[in-house]
Amino acid sequence: MTIAGALQQPGNPQDATGAQVVLSARDLRRDFGGFTAVNNVNLDVHHAKVHALIGPNGAGKTTVFNLLTKFLQPTSGKITLMGHDITKTAPAKVARMGLVRSFQISAVFPHLTVLENVRVALQRPSGLSVQFWRPMSALDILNDRAMELLTSVGLEKEHNTHAADLSYGRKRVLEIATTLSLDPTVLLLDEPMAGMGQEDVGMVADIIREVAKTRAVLMVEHNLKVVADLCDHITVLQRGEILAEGDYDTVSNDERVRIAYMGTDHD
Repeated sequence: MTIAGALQQPGNPQDATGAQVVLSARDLRRDFGGFTAVNNVNLDVHHAKVHALIGPNGAGKTTVFNLLTKFLQPTSGKITLMGHDITKTAPAKVARMGLVRSFQISAVFPHLTVLENVRVALQRPSGLSVQFWRPMSALDILNDRAMELLTSVGLEKEHNTHAADLSYGRKRVLEIATTLSLDPTVLLLDEPMAGMGQEDVGMVADIIREVAKTRAVLMVEHNLKVVADLCDHITVLQRGEILAEGDYDTVSNDERVRIAYMGTDHD
């Protein structure tokens, strides 16, 4: 089902303003032995919006990501995707339902070309993922769609370049293209700007902005300039709990956030 079709399904949740909530968490908690890493987290991610999850190191951001994508099972609480309870759903099934994530470390096949990387990612949605006995030429039917995805992220001219020869920033862009091959309803990006130079940061921010026109984006990000320029809504975590939330002006002017994350001298 397409994103548009999923959004039109009866019972698709909306918030008090009428905005479409595609991913929601309620009273999310995760304990590790006697340590509570995430506690009482409530989160709503909206269609066609960029939502940032920020906070100091150790605030629980990656743990929340792992809970939402089911790499970790919550100790308690509830997670819904497009109104469906996915709290106990396996990670692979969650991905097939439209909740797709990237990781802090770029995950591409370095010895395949840019086009081949995207073709590999397209195999499952195209029903070719288990047909391992077929020759590589059988994947040529995926070329047009792969090139569409590469064009959408500005990589079409590098389609024959081996992924290993791309700059770090372009590798991250390729990773976004491969995640988009699954046609996600919600795209989770874990520190997409980490380790990038300013030119690459601007390029990736533009791509994320374009991607978010047709789907929800939830991202963990430490670059506050990116967060200010790109994100519609921000949730600030501290010690596994929500400290503040709202738009950038709201959270940046919250004294608790200044002290905990931005520093009292932040302007």
